[in-house]
Amino acid sequence: MAGFWQGKSVLVTGHTGFKGSWLSLWLSGLGAKVSGIALEPETDPSLFEQLHLADRLNHSIGDIRSYETVRRKVIEVQPDVLFHLAAQPLVLASYEDPLTNWDTNVMGTAHVLQALRELEKPCAAVMITTDKVYENREWIYPYREEDRLGGHDPYSASKAACELLISSWRKSFFADHNVRVATARAGNVIGGGDWAANRILPDLARALSVGKTLPVRNPKSSRPWQHVLEPLSGYMLLAEALYEGGKISESYNFGPETGDVRPVRDLVSTALNSWHGNWEDASQPGAPHEAGQLSLGIERARNELGYAPRWDFERSVRETMQWYKTAAEGGDVLPVTLAQIRDFEMSG
Repeated sequence: MAGFWQGKSVLVTGHTGFKGSWLSLWLSGLGAKVSGIALEPETDPSLFEQLHLADRLNHSIGDIRSYETVRRKVIEVQPDVLFHLAAQPLVLASYEDPLTNWDTNVMGTAHVLQALRELEKPCAAVMITTDKVYENREWIYPYREEDRLGGHDPYSASKAACELLISSWRKSFFADHNVRVATARAGNVIGGGDWAANRILPDLARALSVGKTLPVRNPKSSRPWQHVLEPLSGYMLLAEALYEGGKISESYNFGPETGDVRPVRDLVSTALNSWHGNWEDASQPGAPHEAGQLSLGIERARNELGYAPRWDFERSVRETMQWYKTAAEGGDVLPVTLAQIRDFEMSG
C-alpha cells in the first residue's frame, strides 16, 4: 500500500471532517501530496485542528454546492486519486434541514463528477456513500451490493440517490474516459476525534468527561460498528485497484465481520470497560425513524480487493475510548492518532 501512494496527487473533499482528517493524515504519512476542499470544521474541538492538518496539506475552504468552486480545485490539483467524503452525514440533521441535506449530498456529488470530466489524465475516484443506502427491511441478513436501494429518512434517501447519480455519470460519461469511478458503502464508524452531535461514543465521551449519565436513544438497534481505519483502508485498496485498471465492480461494502454487528447497548457497555460511568435507556416511541437492524456483506470487497477487517469490536472500542480519554485529560492527540495508524498497519 505504501509504495503506491508515494508522490500521488490526492484530492480529498470533506478533509476537515472526521473521516477526512484521519484519511488525510494517513495519506500524507504514506508520501502522498494531499489536497483538500471542505467547509470550515463544524465542531469545537475539531479533529482537523487537533491534528494541525492545515500545515500538512494543500488546504482550502470551499463549498461543494458551488460547481465552479469544485471545478477550480479539481483543475488546480490534477488528482491521480479523488476521495469524495464531503457530505451532510447525520440522520437527525437531515430531518431538521432536508433541503440542505439533499443539496449537499446529491448536487455536491454531481458537481464533483462533472468537474472530473475535465481531467485528461488517469484518475481513480472513490465516491463514499453509506451503509444506509439500502431499502432497510429490518432483517438480520447482511445487505449485499446488489440489494435494492432505498431510504426512509432524508439522509439515507439522499445517499441512495447519490448511488443512482454516480451510476448514471459512470455509464454516460466515464465509460471511455481516463477517470474510473466506484462507490464505497461503509458501516457505522467509530474512532477518536468524531465530535459531531448525536453520535453515540462522542456523546458518551462528553458525558464521562464531566461525570454525567448518558441518555441512549436506541439501545436495541444493531449496527456494523468498525474503527475508522477499517473503511479508510478499504477506500485506499479500492483506489489502487481503480487506478491500476483492474476489473472493478461499481460498488463495495466495507464493514466488520458478522460477529461484530452489535446493538448500541453492547457498544456503550464495552466503552464503559475503558472509562467507567453510567448510561440510561432514553428510547422515545415518537422519535424520528432510525433503522433498527443493519449489517453489511463484505464478500465482494474481500474477494475482489483482498479487504479484511483487522480490529475486532472490542479493540475498536478500546482504541476509540483511549483516544477520547487522552483528549479529556488535555493530552496531545496527534501522537495517539499516529500510533493507532501504525498499529493498524502492522496488524494487517
